[in-house]
Amino acid sequence: MFPYVVYWNNIPSPYMVERFNAVADRGSFEFEAWFNERTGPDRSWMVDESSWRFRYRYLPAFSIAGRRLRVPAPVFGRRPDILVSLYAEPVFLAGWIVARLRGAKTALWCQVTHDRWVVRRGWKNNVKRIVFSRVDATLGHGADSRNFAIKSGAHPDRAMCLPHVIDVEHYRNVSRASLAEREQLRRKLGLRGCTFVYVGRLWWGKGLDYLLDAFGEVQERSREPVSLLLVGDGPEEERLRRVCEERGIRNVVFAGFKQKPELPRYYAAADVFVFPTLGDPYGLVVDEAMACSLPVISTSAAGEIRDRVEEGVNGYMVPPEDGRALAERMLCLAGDAGLRRRMGERSYEKIDGHTPEKWAEDFEKIVFSLLHEKAP
Repeated sequence: MFPYVVYWNNIPSPYMVERFNAVADRGSFEFEAWFNERTGPDRSWMVDESSWRFRYRYLPAFSIAGRRLRVPAPVFGRRPDILVSLYAEPVFLAGWIVARLRGAKTALWCQVTHDRWVVRRGWKNNVKRIVFSRVDATLGHGADSRNFAIKSGAHPDRAMCLPHVIDVEHYRNVSRASLAEREQLRRKLGLRGCTFVYVGRLWWGKGLDYLLDAFGEVQERSREPVSLLLVGDGPEEERLRRVCEERGIRNVVFAGFKQKPELPRYYAAADVFVFPTLGDPYGLVVDEAMACSLPVISTSAAGEIRDRVEEGVNGYMVPPEDGRALAERMLCLAGDAGLRRRMGERSYEKIDGHTPEKWAEDFEKIVFSLLHEKAP
């Protein structure tokens, strides 16, 4: 019989659906995905189950005193040979305990967290150390996540790497095809000169106040026109609009949230990707921008960022919360189209091959190593 493997995530984010489809296509084991919810209150992703090629379930839930509580009911049914899950919610820990007591192999997805995003509590750290010391494996994006897992109690031999991936072909092909209509979209959006683009949530933790500070300085010092394109939605959009108005920061375009099919067109309309985050576990938008051949300016407060952004080669790294350093790097690229082009080419070269199919292959190897079997 094929091994029965379950991956339990909070919501079906598009990039996880791509990976799960690739796992199902390989057919090396019986695969099923569990999700707590269909979507999150702060997510605008389109969810289309008709495109899924894997079995899935949503956890049952009920409400008490206005709080929605989920029940890990599937874990009481057929026992998975391997259960991979998150751990940061009580329902995941409850499910992990039941699966472990029933004899399943268990693995937890672990990623770096930063102090600016997460409130550290002693009792939570103690619980994490107890749990991480007892799982069969922790899975993370790379060295940063692996070191974080070990620091949190995981045994070094059980801290495994499963690098993040995106649909590189989609972003590459659509962005290149969009170059023919690049000027048309730029005129429609009102973009002028070197355009810096940010993609993601409009929320304080992404460092957008520092980006606006930096862009205001760039605008004052640049000899040529510059623009800032913000793609996404979030709870602070109106406040950020007011900041631009009050400070006289011009040429800032709020484009709203864009679904995956049209998103590469907006990368193609820009010249430099900027990621001013204060503490991202990873930041897949960096990979998307690289697939669209953009140079990247990122803060150092993102997981595995040094594996993706090579200083002076395909972009620059700056400290978080340092608008002045960010402005200097933006000015450097604003005034040198040749440098932007060379760095953009290197970005694509570095991300090429980081595909859902590669993720599925790596995941398969981990599954069979946990089962102490050789992958087919």
